[in-house]
Formats: sequence, C-alpha cells, structure tokens
Amino acid sequence: MVLNDNRRIIAVADPVALAKAAAERLLSRIAGNGDRVAICLTGGSSPKQLYELLGNEPYRGQIPWDRVHWFIGDERFVPAGNALNNMRMARQAFLNRCAPLVNIHPMATGAADPDEAAHRYETELKSFYGADSLDPARPLFDVVLMGVGPDGHTASLFPGYPATDEKERWVVGVPNAHVEPFVSRVTLTLPALGSCHEMLFEVSGADKRAILTRVLAGEDLPAGRAVSVGETTWLVDRAALPENFREQ
Repeated sequence: MVLNDNRRIIAVADPVALAKAAAERLLSRIAGNGDRVAICLTGGSSPKQLYELLGNEPYRGQIPWDRVHWFIGDERFVPAGNALNNMRMARQAFLNRCAPLVNIHPMATGAADPDEAAHRYETELKSFYGADSLDPARPLFDVVLMGVGPDGHTASLFPGYPATDEKERWVVGVPNAHVEPFVSRVTLTLPALGSCHEMLFEVSGADKRAILTRVLAGEDLPAGRAVSVGETTWLVDRAALPENFREQ
C-alpha cells in the first residue's frame, strides 16, 4: 500500500519473511549501483535476523564486499566491546566475517563525550560524501535501515528532543535517552538519514502495533518524520500491522 507521500507499506507474514524481504531489497540496491555503495545500519533487535542472513549463503555470495561501506545510524555511547554497542552486534552477526575492516565505519565512542563523537562522525561522513552539504540529487546512502521504538523514536531521535528538529548538522550527541538503555547516544539527524535512495524500516511483533498505528495515522513522531529523498519502505509483519491496514 502506498500512502500519500513517498512511503510504501509492505506486509509480510512473520519475522523470517521480513528479514528475507529486507535482504532482497538491500541486495537489489547494491546491484543497482556499480560504484561505491553506502549502507547505513540500525541497532536494536529488529535487524539481527537480517544481519545473519547477509553473512551466510546465498546472500553473502551476492554482495561485492570490497566496494560496500557500512555505517551506523545511531550508537549508544558505550565502549566498542560493550554488549549495548550497536555496531558490535552488526560486527558479530556478519561484518567481522565478511567486510573489509576499512569498509566498516563505527562511531568513535571512545571520544571525550557524545558531541565530540558526533563531530568526528559528521567529518567522516562529509569526507566520504565529498561535500559539506547534502544534494538531494546525490544521496549519501544507498540504503538506510531503520526501526521504530515504543515511543515513536527512530535512530536516537526521541519525541520532543531538539535533535529531531535539527536541519543543518548531520550527526548530533544525545545526552539522555528516552527509553532503555538509559545511556547517552550519538545519532544521525533526519536530513542525513533521509539522504538515501531507499529508507527501509523493519517493524515486527504485536508490541509494535500500537505505535505503528500512531505513526501511520500521522501523529507528529520522529519515525513519522523520517522519509527518504528517494523511496521510504516500511516492511511490517502481520503481527505488527495496524487493524485498518489488514484488509487493504
């Protein structure tokens, strides 16, 4: 189903089907770019099955690992080896086994504070992109993976937080989290996240149905504000799908 903007809702049966659908869409975007590819990963539990698929056949053999670069949309400000670290999960699931080290771009959580880590990551992104301002005709990322929290946050952009309204900066520090774990964060802003050919949300489980209903109804929540300059796709399993979408 296509909504009244560039968002498209795709319903799938269950989390297994969701991960496979996400993998296929990601591979399609990679195949469509014969040059350097940039993928922005997400944390949380939602993408774990997807990451494990990417690290195993048949998907692993279809990825040109030498030219795909892996970034992260937000990070908890904890050491790289900490179990709460988002990039650590992605590394363990597939990156360490498959991707060249120089193609993995974690956030510097060893910096003095989240703001310094944000500054460093923004500098790295601008160097990779080759410009200090984003051009809608030339997106930064091929795919940005996203999730939605129980309060409607996405990445580490929480409802009512100033970071959600940031228009100029690409990356910001977030001193306090709205939900567990209550640690400081570093997050890409909506303009940076939206600079992609496809923004791909994964939403699974009955516990996400209430917040997804609110987001898709147009409530002013960060996840609802997050849209791509290209395509915005919401992959939703049947358990999470709002009632008013079930028969459409």
